[in-house]
Amino acid sequence: MFEIRKQFEFCAAHQLKGLPPEHQCGRLHGHNYVVEIVLRAPSANIHGFVVDYGDLSPLKEMLDAGFDHRNLNDVMEQPTAENLAALIHKWAIARWPETYAIRVSETPKTWAEYCPRPDLADLRNALIRINATLSEIEPAPSPTYVVSGGVID
Repeated sequence: MFEIRKQFEFCAAHQLKGLPPEHQCGRLHGHNYVVEIVLRAPSANIHGFVVDYGDLSPLKEMLDAGFDHRNLNDVMEQPTAENLAALIHKWAIARWPETYAIRVSETPKTWAEYCPRPDLADLRNALIRINATLSEIEPAPSPTYVVSGGVID
């Protein structure tokens, strides 16, 4: 199994609702977020990549356009690191089926990771690779059957 990771950064503010008044996260505050995408594949592609790191630039563009220097409460309900990871994962897996997990860090010592059913993700990635390989193989000609006297020769 091959695994690659790439990190992206953005800065944003948020305020978590429903917390006790004395909880620090209940007040408006900001973070220098680090988002890490983790991609896995059972084999590398023809170029030797799981995915070319350069092909992941749309993730940076999405983070910049959707989250950077914003109040995340204007973007999503209850913007915890966990909820951000799940939202970003949904976006990423639609573009790169090899997406295994998304990690979101609010501080250098804290991470939240979203990795839905990794056992099925590994199986799905393997099936994607197998289907891609099978589609490149030319099918064998269909056999021709001759019926004579009610018997197939």
